Order: sequence, then structure tokens, then C-alpha cells
Amino acid sequence: MNGQPLISIVSPVYKAEFIVHELVKRIVEETSKITSDFEIVLVEDCGPDHSWARIAEEAAADTRVKGIRLSRNFGQQYAITAGLDAARGDYVVVMDCDLQDNPKYIADLYTKALEGNDIVYTKKNERKHSAIKNLLAGFFFWVFNFLTNNQRADSKTGAFSMLSRKAVNAFRSVKEYHRHYLMILRSIGFKSDHIVVIHEERFEGKTSYSLAKLISLAINGIASQSDKLLRLSISLGFALFFISILWSSYLIYLYFSYNIPAGYTSIMVMLLLSTGLIMMSIGITGLYISKIFDQVKSKPLYIIDKTINV
Repeated sequence: MNGQPLISIVSPVYKAEFIVHELVKRIVEETSKITSDFEIVLVEDCGPDHSWARIAEEAAADTRVKGIRLSRNFGQQYAITAGLDAARGDYVVVMDCDLQDNPKYIADLYTKALEGNDIVYTKKNERKHSAIKNLLAGFFFWVFNFLTNNQRADSKTGAFSMLSRKAVNAFRSVKEYHRHYLMILRSIGFKSDHIVVIHEERFEGKTSYSLAKLISLAINGIASQSDKLLRLSISLGFALFFISILWSSYLIYLYFSYNIPAGYTSIMVMLLLSTGLIMMSIGITGLYISKIFDQVKSKPLYIIDKTINV
């Protein structure tokens, strides 16, 4: 296949050596119902297992399967970026490799895209995760929407999606170092819609996203998409200053009116509160400075080690 395919399917792969074969099999079965003119771009994020060997086997059996191996573990968001850079299709599907995203919905995504939508999202009827993880996800999106004045983000919208070539090119033009696939999609605009899907159980193994990784992803996402944290720290500073004036005035009134000596407790409370807010403000400022530091270094978003059929 030398020309531009109609559909590209991009999937980041990590710790999925026992899933790759089934993933490719199901994608081929479902996409073949639409067209034979497609490609599958599997981006192996330098995991510790034999996922790359499994990708090589699939690519040897079917040249429509493309393999990209990154030089180290960059993370899912960068693996998606590498896949979108390599994808050549008129329409590009992004999906996880664990088969919680069922390839059978590719046809529905394509139908919705043909209605004139440049971005088609999927919304899950329910998330097949633990109650704690679902609760944390809901809390994160509530905080994210508050801090970014964005009411569209929600925990049921996943990365499983289809983009037109125009949307892919727009995504590729965004060079933010700290990136989140869905947040970038929302920022580039274009006409969009969604389909409802059933979120299925993981085909094999456990997710590689620990709580610490999820928190780090959340912090990076918020800090890279909004400066509201900085503005809130300024507001808190002014509020504390105003409260300090009122409290000091009250203490002075008590001292002269009732000869009550200044209390150790009140002093310590104000000292601890002030110190805490100052440290919080410094930390928030430092977070944004670190993002600037990473961005201005102009490091590549990812580095490719090996490719197959690309």
C-alpha cells in the first residue's frame, strides 16, 4: 500500500505482549468491514516485556501493521503523539491497546465523522475501574473544569476517538512539552460529536497507571492548560492580608480595652497560616516556572529507536 490509506488506527503499546495479537486481529476484522485500505500504527513505549517482538511478528504477517519503538519510556501521551505523526490516513483512530476500547466501534466513529465532524469522541456508559479510581477521576475533572473554566471535560470521555486529517494536522502543530491528548483536542476546536460505547474489562494484565502517575498526569494537565492556580494564589494572598489586618485590629482593641495580653496561640495560628499560604504560593509559582523550563529547552517530544513497515 503506497498511497494514503483511508483509515489509520494508532495504539500506544506498553506491557501488552499477550494482547498485541488479539488487538491486531480484532482491528483487522472490524476495519475490514469499512475498507481494506487501512493501516495499524502500534507505538511500543519501550516496555520491559516482549511487546516489540509481538509487534514485529504481526508486521511481518501483514504489511498494514506498522511498528514504532521509542528509545525509552516516554509515556502514553507522547506515544500517541508519535503515532499521530506517523499516521497517514484521511481519518485516524486513537485507542488503547488493552481492548477496553472495543474495535467494533470504529465503524460507528467513522459514520459519525462522515457527518462532518472533525473529532468524534467516545463516552463510556460506565468505567470499568475500581470505585476509588472512578471517584478520583470524577474529582479531578471537577477540579480541572473549575480551574480551566471548561465545562466539557468529564471522566466518561476517553482517548478512544477518531480525527479527520485536518484535526490530526492541527494536533501535530501543538508543540507543548507537557501534553494531554484530550486536552489538546479540546483546545484546537473544530466540529465534534461523540458516540456512546461500553467500556469493557481489560483483556489481560493490569493497568500501568499507578495512583502517583495519575496524580502527576493531572497536575501536568491542569498546569499546562490554565494559569488560574497562579491567580488563585494571588487572591488568597490578598485575602490573608485583609484577614490579618482585621485580626490585628481586633487584638489591638482587646489589648487597650481589656488589658488582655497578646496570646501565644493567636500568634502561632497566624504564623502557621501565613507560612503555609506563602509556601503554597511559592510552590505554585515554581510549578509554572518548571513548565517554562521544560518548554524552552526544546527537547524532542519523543525519540524513535526502531520502526517496521513505516
